[in-house]
Amino acid sequence: MTHMFQVAEGKEILEGKITDVYFVRTLKILKSEHVDCTVRAEFVAKKLPDNWPWAVLTGLEEVSSILTRLPVKARAMREGTIFYPDEPVLEIEGSYLDFCLYETAILGLLCQATGIATKSSRFKKLCGDRLLVSFGARRMHPSIAPMIERNAFIGGCDGVSVIKSGEIVGRDPMGTVPHALILCIGSTVEALKAFDRVLEPEIKRVALIDTFNDEKFECINVAEALGRKLYAVRFDTPSSRKGDLLYILNECRWELDLRGFEHVKFFVSGELREGDIARLDPVVDAFGVGTSISSAPVVDFSMDIVEVNGKPRAKRGKLSGSKRVLRCPKCHEHKVVPLGQRIENCACGEPYSDVLLPFVEGGKVTAGISKPEQIRKYVLKQIASLAI
Repeated sequence: MTHMFQVAEGKEILEGKITDVYFVRTLKILKSEHVDCTVRAEFVAKKLPDNWPWAVLTGLEEVSSILTRLPVKARAMREGTIFYPDEPVLEIEGSYLDFCLYETAILGLLCQATGIATKSSRFKKLCGDRLLVSFGARRMHPSIAPMIERNAFIGGCDGVSVIKSGEIVGRDPMGTVPHALILCIGSTVEALKAFDRVLEPEIKRVALIDTFNDEKFECINVAEALGRKLYAVRFDTPSSRKGDLLYILNECRWELDLRGFEHVKFFVSGELREGDIARLDPVVDAFGVGTSISSAPVVDFSMDIVEVNGKPRAKRGKLSGSKRVLRCPKCHEHKVVPLGQRIENCACGEPYSDVLLPFVEGGKVTAGISKPEQIRKYVLKQIASLAI
């Protein structure tokens, strides 16, 4: 029987089958030559995509599913920690033979999750108190939709759209209506009335208003049809329709307010980029961001051995030896120093804190992994004082 979907099962990842072939060959050579090194290997991003000044580390929960099955020790930053280029975010210590085959998978788990969470954080910084919803699951393979939306939520999105993702992050999924419902019924107003008749009253009544008619007149139509029941209107105006979206929004706001519908909020989605948020923010109450977050650039971590049998050793271009990663909780100064080096205080006088901490030992996650809601709060607290 052929597979229905071209995806790896968890069992195959844990068996080391999702690996670049040269690691299989390396393992064969080392065993044949009776070479068994105890190493420390660190995961570092030398630079970040698009000149991002910082990134949000995620993916460790899935990484722990691999490491807890291996006879290794690991140190890592806490899931959701802000990090900077050239900072180790994860260090594995053990026989290289034991984790050689898992480099490919671990990198993949960290690189994509971190890119999505960071892009989400950047959008949340731009949106501020405005609602931000992840709408990008449909742009990616369905097997990784929960991963995408978990990390979008952790990074700062206030809600997700996919049912399974909602179960994972612990919040009800968010959504309005598709154009398909309006097309099947044949009228925006009648589709909204049907929505109101059929669905539970706790679900907010949000009208999608750009299926058939001019946005201004459709806004008026749905507002008059539902009155105080109408919570918001959603603009998903395609780029093929000529016109300035900000002008359209301002025109619709004017017409609704003039008729006493000041309570109706504006929800915008469709091809939104970072640069759109500040321009639309004055008149928009909520943003649905899809492809910009779900197809976020990956963070290019690499894994490099930095110590062999207790002695510093690394390839050229890499700093050898195990390291401490330090943060000043007061002024946010950050630095990397050799593991044995003692640093008392930051220049501001505040003691530094270590952020590369014990993560896995004896087959267990030593510090535990927080729930998505807690990780999200941790991320939002950190990025509050950061510029993008």
